[in-house]
Amino acid sequence: MTSTAVDFDAIKHKQRAGWQTGDYPRVGNTLQIIAELLVEAADVRAGQRALDVACGQGNAALAAARRFADATGIDYATNLLEQGRERATAEHLPVTFTEGDAENLPVPDAAFDLVLSTVGVMFAPDHQRAADELVRVTKPGGKIALSCWTPSGMVGQMFKVVGKWAPPPAGVKPAVLWGTEEHLAELFGERVEWTALEKREYVFRYHSAEHFSEWFREFYGPITKLAAALPEPDRARFAAELADVPRSFNQADDGTIAAHAEYLEAVGVRR
Repeated sequence: MTSTAVDFDAIKHKQRAGWQTGDYPRVGNTLQIIAELLVEAADVRAGQRALDVACGQGNAALAAARRFADATGIDYATNLLEQGRERATAEHLPVTFTEGDAENLPVPDAAFDLVLSTVGVMFAPDHQRAADELVRVTKPGGKIALSCWTPSGMVGQMFKVVGKWAPPPAGVKPAVLWGTEEHLAELFGERVEWTALEKREYVFRYHSAEHFSEWFREFYGPITKLAAALPEPDRARFAAELADVPRSFNQADDGTIAAHAEYLEAVGVRR
């Protein structure tokens, strides 16, 4: 199926409803270290214009602003943007948060020295259009820096469980492809020279596998929406299958969860 046959606008409408369900920052805030590592890998400098695409509650924008970059965050979920503004105010950081679509960024061409996304832009349904937008808004010689979950890692396996209960729309490629070097090469071609491609691990730390499952079902919007729509006993089965995912990646030996989740950290120069 070609991209012209897919109603991406309808898909994004449903996605936005998912992200506006629950309270995603209760999960997303725990991932802040991914953003801190990414801005360090990208060598962000004071005074640079930095854009966090599909910013959610602003992890990468805040990380850039802590290093005195002129930071902006863009997302289509207004509830997440509001929490980003609250975080920036609490930390006295001058971050601009703007409503916008990762596939149609409301900013001029070549406007930013550094364009970032931490497990955000990967969820745009039209991968190629989102990649094209990242290139468009980055200055020649500027950097694009991404952190994306890999297919074989813990989060990739969690999405497999979710997909079993709510199959993705036909024609939409899996988000976790962004966590592969091959897909980045396909999306960006010669327009970006990837100078660093490193697989890292984020550790999900919870009281138990059941606690992880409960937390994601309550707060991770798309999963919250899915779980609420399932009838019993399917809801209980889904909860159990979700708990099995961190259990299989757990490296803790004290009864808690310390599940290692692989992601790809990619930094490139826009040609």
